[in-house]
Amino acid sequence: MPIRAIAYVSDAAPGMTPDATVAMIRNAADFNMQAGVTGILLHDGARFFQYIEGPEDGLAAVYGRILNATSHINIVELGRARTGARHFPYGSMQLLPATAEEVDTLIAGTWDASATQGFAEGNAAPSGLDALCRFVLRHLPDSAPGHRP
Repeated sequence: MPIRAIAYVSDAAPGMTPDATVAMIRNAADFNMQAGVTGILLHDGARFFQYIEGPEDGLAAVYGRILNATSHINIVELGRARTGARHFPYGSMQLLPATAEEVDTLIAGTWDASATQGFAEGNAAPSGLDALCRFVLRHLPDSAPGHRP
């Protein structure tokens, strides 16, 4: 079954408290697990960056839910593509704190179809996925064993 991925960034909705964020994540993790979708969610206190991956039907259900959520606004899709394999198979929703600069780096990355195939050997300017994998490895070193910079 082909795996697809979507990367997006959004602003946290006004009044989104830490408790509301935790509740949103728990609810989303349950839904994502049922849909067969895994991924990473970064939060810098003001914005969310998320990379999600899974089967096309599951990903469509999850992303449709994201687009209709009231927990975040100003959603900007950075890219979507078919991937050769899951890059983050170990959690239906892993939240990692990030700095504004780290989120900016991910937003500036390339998220087209060629960027979703994994680390680009010898590439001076990493793709968005390369940068995300490196970020995750710094914070959760055992979460992406197939990706070593």
